[in-house]
Amino acid sequence: MSTRAPLTSTTRIARRIGGTSAAARTVPEETPVALSLAGTTHAVMMATPADIEDFALGFCLTEGIVDAADDIASMAVEDHGPGIDVQIRLKGAADKRFEARRRRLAGPVGCGLCGIESIEEAMRPVDSVAASSLTLDAADIASAVRLLARAQPLHAETGAVHAAGFYVPGKGIVAAREDIGRHNALDKLAGALAKAGIDGSTGAVVVTSRVSVEMVQKTAAIGAPVLIAVSAPTALAIRTAEEAGMTVVALARGEEFDIFTRTDRVATGVSRHVA
Repeated sequence: MSTRAPLTSTTRIARRIGGTSAAARTVPEETPVALSLAGTTHAVMMATPADIEDFALGFCLTEGIVDAADDIASMAVEDHGPGIDVQIRLKGAADKRFEARRRRLAGPVGCGLCGIESIEEAMRPVDSVAASSLTLDAADIASAVRLLARAQPLHAETGAVHAAGFYVPGKGIVAAREDIGRHNALDKLAGALAKAGIDGSTGAVVVTSRVSVEMVQKTAAIGAPVLIAVSAPTALAIRTAEEAGMTVVALARGEEFDIFTRTDRVATGVSRHVA
């Protein structure tokens, strides 16, 4: 079990309008985290050393290694000094499926597409969330972003980490996780939701980053029909969200935001303007 602190203190010279001074500054830790399945390292990511079990479970779920938390037989978090190794053992069918996948791998790749051997696998079909009946309004969007900001203790101290939260209308942010990596934060959230038995179709994922295709794929794997972001989406993310039947709300600033896909899920409360 890793007991590493996610934050540390360093010194810096701070230049301000009134002059310069030496001062302490809290910064986030950045640690290599290896995810090992069946005794073999599958992926290594630089991550914040907090909520590691949530991270490992969420990664396995959003990358399609397992279908449910119950597919994992055991998980052990080992601190090896330079980094953290999470030893994961899979059950039955999940283990056989992963072994077949591992035999196909051509070799190591970049951490954004860990364990991917081809363009086709990188562009795998996205899970559909089109059947969800979830609807939101402008107040929900504003509330989701505002409440997520309050659920970011690491960012409050450092100003240097991303967050992903799960917003349920009438309940607020029911789970949130932070990490230096936006994908990692979303994987941690996926793991936390699975452990808590929270149905992804009941709410919206809220992130503090831009919307890339991987963020859409992972949100769809969670089962959430709405993805809310403070920054903009990529073109591929928009196309993938359309394929999944997912609503992408981006550039959220209070009650001002842009809806890029499945606009019917969000009641804007304002009339349309036609140029």
